[in-house]
Amino acid sequence: MKPASNVDTLVSGSPRQSPGQLPQDVYDAVLPWWRSSIRNMVLKVVERKSPFLAEMQHRVRHPWLDVYFLYMSSLGTHTFFLIGLPILFFFGYFELGLGLVVVLASGAYLSSFIKDLVCSPRPFAPPVTRLTIGSHHLEYGFPSTHSTHSVSMTLFIFGHIHRAYTEHSAMSNITYFTSCAILLVYVVTIVFGRLYTGMHSIIDCTAGVALGTGIWVAYVMTWDALDYWLVSDLMVPYIVTPVCLLLVHFHPQPVDDCPCFEDAIAFVSVILGGFVARWHTAYAGIDRQLLQAVMPGGQGDAWTLAEKLRWCSFAGAKVGMGILIIFVWRLLAKATLHLVLPPLFRALALCFDLPHRRFYTPATHYTHVPVENGLHPIPSVIDLPSTSDINSEEAKSGIKKRGRSVKSNMRDNETIYLSESLRIQEKELETGRNTAQPGIEVKHYDADVLTKVVVYSGIAFLSIEGIPVLFSLMGWGIEPW
Repeated sequence: MKPASNVDTLVSGSPRQSPGQLPQDVYDAVLPWWRSSIRNMVLKVVERKSPFLAEMQHRVRHPWLDVYFLYMSSLGTHTFFLIGLPILFFFGYFELGLGLVVVLASGAYLSSFIKDLVCSPRPFAPPVTRLTIGSHHLEYGFPSTHSTHSVSMTLFIFGHIHRAYTEHSAMSNITYFTSCAILLVYVVTIVFGRLYTGMHSIIDCTAGVALGTGIWVAYVMTWDALDYWLVSDLMVPYIVTPVCLLLVHFHPQPVDDCPCFEDAIAFVSVILGGFVARWHTAYAGIDRQLLQAVMPGGQGDAWTLAEKLRWCSFAGAKVGMGILIIFVWRLLAKATLHLVLPPLFRALALCFDLPHRRFYTPATHYTHVPVENGLHPIPSVIDLPSTSDINSEEAKSGIKKRGRSVKSNMRDNETIYLSESLRIQEKELETGRNTAQPGIEVKHYDADVLTKVVVYSGIAFLSIEGIPVLFSLMGWGIEPW
């Protein structure tokens, strides 16, 4: 392995940080036979390709490439899309924005669904050196969500660019080919970057690319009919709401404590809020009355310097206020629901058997949801531990056991075996129980599920209808010109 770069990275190789690497017997005992069979097929590929990825890293890794692929990976994250997508609606790009919401949210839900269904590990580290920002290493590996997002979004944007170029003649040859080149560089960077950083194996990225392509094809084939239904059927909210809640309820139960379910909740809720907002703007006539106002300074083909400055001032104010409103909504709604839902669930539990997911503590087992320390932003690269070289020979012997030896050789050659808390967790999984154990930190609460549904559906509704309507009423306008 080449010397580690001076960029700070996070190398995750402990059992807690690598879901999917509990002893094989645990997965065979907990998963239905068909899920276990799929997992075993994927696992064989991961085992076979991990040394190949390690060799690739040995040949191509460079400090500059480490920086490039680490930072570029943030362009394929949920956080990037949840921050960037609302801005499209602030400036009147409703068709483009809602289409991207549907494509990206569908990809996030389906990839999370498959991850928890298959429970396949990421490439084994060691021999692979895993470089990551954030907590993506805490998820299963198959399929690659980054690959799904990058491919579906690239195809979606390419479709709009190609239509503008061929049908509307709204784009020059240079602009068209430059845009296509940028999209190509973006998708290759994201997909290959997952291999370069050791975050995914080849089968993970291949499945992600196929899933992203399939989502885009489904969007092209169904969107016109779906959008017509959203603006013409009075039953839309009464159909969409239970369907989205059922998608949350029937999300597969994982073996490890994987955060994929939380991503699935968030993006299903975004679809819920987005569809209801699209229906309501059409049903109430808001799309015709308030969502077509032009921004100040945006009239006319030839802008003076003063008009440009005026437009930019309003644009900056809109972005700042819009993001602030979403931020405040998230804080207030989350705090309120954490206060209200636990006693409500305890009252309902006296009369009904409430649904319960593994790793989520029921309201009957706690009095309140602990207050979070801070907002848990994605850490900067400079705040993360440095990269470590890893002994690949010991890892190869561990790989041959196909997950039966859960260990990793870290920087100081210390072997970390399955912790006592994971042994307790393994015992619980084998017996099908999920009771709280002394000494285990509780991370998830049943109130969090409905809280996420309300918070993220509210974010989508505010972004698509509430905030643009506010801007229109304030005289700030929506359409850029």
